Amino acid sequence: MSLPDVAAAILLVGVTLYAVFGGADFGAGLWDLVAGGAERGERPRAQIEHSIGPVWEANHVWLIFILVVAWTAFGPAFAAVMSTLFVPLALAALGIVFRGSGFAFRKAVTGLAARRAAGAAFALSSVLTPFFLGTAVGGIASGRVPAHGTGDRFTSWCNGTSITIGLLFVATCAYLSAVLLTVDARRVAPDLESYFRVRALGAAVVAGVLAVVGLIVLHSDARYVYDGLTGKALPLTIISAVLGAAALVALVRGAPRGTRVLAAGAVTAIVWGWGVAQRPYLLPKSLTISQAAGAHDTLVAVVVVFVVAVVVVLPSLALLYTLAQRGVVQE
Repeated sequence: MSLPDVAAAILLVGVTLYAVFGGADFGAGLWDLVAGGAERGERPRAQIEHSIGPVWEANHVWLIFILVVAWTAFGPAFAAVMSTLFVPLALAALGIVFRGSGFAFRKAVTGLAARRAAGAAFALSSVLTPFFLGTAVGGIASGRVPAHGTGDRFTSWCNGTSITIGLLFVATCAYLSAVLLTVDARRVAPDLESYFRVRALGAAVVAGVLAVVGLIVLHSDARYVYDGLTGKALPLTIISAVLGAAALVALVRGAPRGTRVLAAGAVTAIVWGWGVAQRPYLLPKSLTISQAAGAHDTLVAVVVVFVVAVVVVLPSLALLYTLAQRGVVQE
């Protein structure tokens, strides 16, 4: 494996971690949005705050990691993506800001109207942010981001592939979050376990339908990626489907202990399937990994920093997640 490929794999690791951990956080906002009125939704919202409160901001470290690695190791691709997909990425960034502000201020303000406004900002942003990120991914996958970075500012992300992937991102986030909330509710609020289990099953069905629709859309609109997903990345596509089905079986049987790993594994497999399907391109079929890669010394520095991060940062975050799951730390 060449040094540019190693750097690309590191970038994909960051994307995977953000998809799993950040996705679960975004999904919690969707369930907050549809929990109902103040009285009916009080306990589900309290469970959501209890589950994501200690870690919700920490998960954005993966987004920062993605941006830094992409900008440093693959400057031309980063510039092209930011130039062409400025609109959805800017909307996603605004969504992250409003989401964080809404979640924080909802607990700080006292008036009912202000609390509702803050809660609405948190919930709506939690849905719109992954949608816009998904549309950006769809623009890349469908080859609408040229290497020179002058792709159409509207059609690059307003197209069938982008909209479908955006909706799939939202559904996947909802599924991941509902699975984690189901497991957490068993420990903290057992009467809410079935509440979140039903929502996890519903979100899984929607995500599965959208995945099938996505393949159909890719077949006609992004044939290169479709051929990759059904060809060299087919084992990962199958693994994702099998792990997702196993998680559903575990949920139906009321044994959610292993569902977190299964659900995260399903998402991980499809993210890596996407990466394998696009290889050797960063921007299909416009810019390859080797063409976009930075200087040798720069790539070496990226690899070294990644190794240091694995040794220093990952254990710290793992400890935080473990303590949060055990209820030892509170927001």
